[in-house]
Amino acid sequence: MRLFLFFMGILLTVLSCHKEQSFEKFIVDKDLPNYDTIQRLSKYPELKLYKSEVVESKTRTAYIVQKAFYYDGLLKGSFIFDDYKCTAQYQNDTLNILLNNNNGYFGNGVLVKVFNNQFYIKDIDPKTLKGEKKFIKSNVSEQKLILNTNKFNKNDSIYGFIDYKCRVDSLVYKHFRGYFKTTIQQN
Repeated sequence: MRLFLFFMGILLTVLSCHKEQSFEKFIVDKDLPNYDTIQRLSKYPELKLYKSEVVESKTRTAYIVQKAFYYDGLLKGSFIFDDYKCTAQYQNDTLNILLNNNNGYFGNGVLVKVFNNQFYIKDIDPKTLKGEKKFIKSNVSEQKLILNTNKFNKNDSIYGFIDYKCRVDSLVYKHFRGYFKTTIQQN
């Protein structure tokens, strides 16, 4: 019992640590397109998340797993989502990478804003009306972004890896991790 309480104390301490969300530097890895997981994405068709959805890519654009943990003093439950897709738009001087599993009514993902060799992550609020895109404030505990380049142009391919941990509110902790690839669109 003491061992259990000790580990729960450590877990709660780690989960309570957070930092102010801000722009951070990302890593450039030119070999990212050759990673096994990125290569495997091209072997599978893109996900179709709802019946009337128009699928923009022939091959899968993301393999990201999100684990959400619910606490109320003790762990109450967890959910795993792995049905994410990626789109990217270059607008003015900012690359917006959307990693989302929107089913036409709600989504559960992130928007990664890349600017001047730095990035910022915004959590998508799943409690929105159809067609809406809102964001929620979260407390980041860790975030890491790797891209294959730091130069972005319309119609270029972009490859990436994300590892993002945050507390969405006082009860929900989320870990969002995986690989993505897409073609940059101009907004």
